[in-house]
Amino acid sequence: QVQLVESGGGLVQAGGSLRLSCVVSESVFSVNVIRWYRQAPGKEREWVVVFTNDGGIHYGESVRGRFIGSRDNTKNTVFLQMNSLKPDDTAIYYCNIVLRGIDYWGQGSQVTVSS
Repeated sequence: QVQLVESGGGLVQAGGSLRLSCVVSESVFSVNVIRWYRQAPGKEREWVVVFTNDGGIHYGESVRGRFIGSRDNTKNTVFLQMNSLKPDDTAIYYCNIVLRGIDYWGQGSQVTVSS
């Protein structure tokens, strides 16, 4: 069974920080690429960060330099430290993996940044 559970969202003022967590099923954590996406109301889903199997971390242009991804392999968890938050960062943030051609998503964590 594949499960992803996000947490850590909330309401923050512009310029503030939040850290998101995504706990991934132990059976798939070590063998799958893990991605963070976000989706704001009325907008298409946007790729934010990807953790690759070779240990690389790559960021979308809109968050590069402000967000920092990390992972704790002993806890099957990936993190997204979000700094210098802007109102445009307001969205639901989702953790994602693809397994056997099927997308698996967490329930999402709401991030709201006030101006």
